[in-house]
Amino acid sequence: MVPELPPLPALTRAEGEFIDAYLEVVDLLGRINPSRTSHTYGALRAAQALVGRATALRDALTVMHTRGESEVHAETLVRALRVLDGERRAGRVTLPRSPTS
Repeated sequence: MVPELPPLPALTRAEGEFIDAYLEVVDLLGRINPSRTSHTYGALRAAQALVGRATALRDALTVMHTRGESEVHAETLVRALRVLDGERRAGRVTLPRSPTS
């Protein structure tokens, strides 16, 4: 049985778009990571898609700034990232553990 995930915290639409775009960028960077990929074609496709997702990330932050959302509420956004498996997803961007560690 799959455990029930905690609910997402209340986010503005722009904050939700910010989190979604950020995680999509993280996922793509994980696919491009030379320490975790084995085929150039998949990394190339992820790199091509990265441009569009980075633009979406920029646009979400622009909307937040334009609306006067001048502060990032890190605690709330961290909760959202954890619910959306952000720790595992971001871990793919880093180097894998050394076999001697």
